[in-house]
Amino acid sequence: MLNDQELRELLSFQSKQPVLSVYLNTDPAEGSAAGYKLRLRSMLKNIELPEDVEAIETYVEHTFDWTGRSLALFSCAPERFFRAYALAIPTRDRVRSLNSPYVKPLADLLDFYGGYGVALVDKQGARLFYFHLGELREHEGTFGEAVRHVKRGGASSFPGRRGGIAGRTNHMRETMERNMKDAADFASTFFQEYAIRRIILGGTDENVHQFRSALPKTWQSLVVGTVPMAMTATTDEVLQKALQIGRQAEYRHEAQLVETLVTSAAKQQGGVLHLEDTLQAVHDGRVQTLVISQGYRAPGFQCQGCGYLTGKKARACSYCGSTFSEIPDAVELAVRKVMQHGGEVEILQMEQPPQGWGKIGAILRY
Repeated sequence: MLNDQELRELLSFQSKQPVLSVYLNTDPAEGSAAGYKLRLRSMLKNIELPEDVEAIETYVEHTFDWTGRSLALFSCAPERFFRAYALAIPTRDRVRSLNSPYVKPLADLLDFYGGYGVALVDKQGARLFYFHLGELREHEGTFGEAVRHVKRGGASSFPGRRGGIAGRTNHMRETMERNMKDAADFASTFFQEYAIRRIILGGTDENVHQFRSALPKTWQSLVVGTVPMAMTATTDEVLQKALQIGRQAEYRHEAQLVETLVTSAAKQQGGVLHLEDTLQAVHDGRVQTLVISQGYRAPGFQCQGCGYLTGKKARACSYCGSTFSEIPDAVELAVRKVMQHGGEVEILQMEQPPQGWGKIGAILRY
């Protein structure tokens, strides 16, 4: 499974030799190992990188244990570079030969399935989950003092109180509030440690409301949904519900993001649209969020000196005066640059973007 350090390695690897990148859907629900091997051979039959093709086919034939629902492979034989990652999320079959690993499909998965935090809460505590790329990464819990319901009746030691119920009720409420505060503090540390991007809360309406109110506003703003769910729910139940709610939230987020981007670009305040203006902003390091329609590719040119990307042919770079080389996909290199500099990449899944949207744009840092 792919972790953050491995992703950084893929982003930083660059070679003068071709890097063969292969994404293979291995979802057991859609076929068999024999069928996937046959499809892989068909995908690679026209690739003129024999050492890399052999390395990938050998790995799939003899090493891959068929865990997960897709497989990402990267090979550059002259550099002795080979990496393989089983992924818990299915992805579309792809083959690319570039001078660096093809990471755009990973950006897509990270955008849609990365960084989910789930908190199941009750009056005593919370169970916390961290899901990343469809797999459970961490699972922790915290439980405070039991909130006891006492039997009514009995003599009161306080004048005017029947059975002492008010005192006991106050104690129950104080215990529950203390448990909620402790659970919220514990959850805040958990969310911070694992760089959670989306939060889903589960439990009764009352418990979820009280827990959410106890969270700092930073984490409240990342809550994308709530769901009635018992503290005893299984990990698989929590994951499936998180992905369901997350997908719905992502569609809403995409619609709001594109609307904001189109408006910002029209006002020339914090946003740009279309390929050239976006590539310019990427080169200048101004991109906070790169937004791309799913499947969008654009051939272009890259400066051999400073790396400037453009979709237009030119004799010399306006930045450094170096010559350009033709590249098959300027969008892929833009994705790499933004991710390398800590920006976000949004791959749009929405079927009907709003009027004014093209295929690419960016929210700017300044």
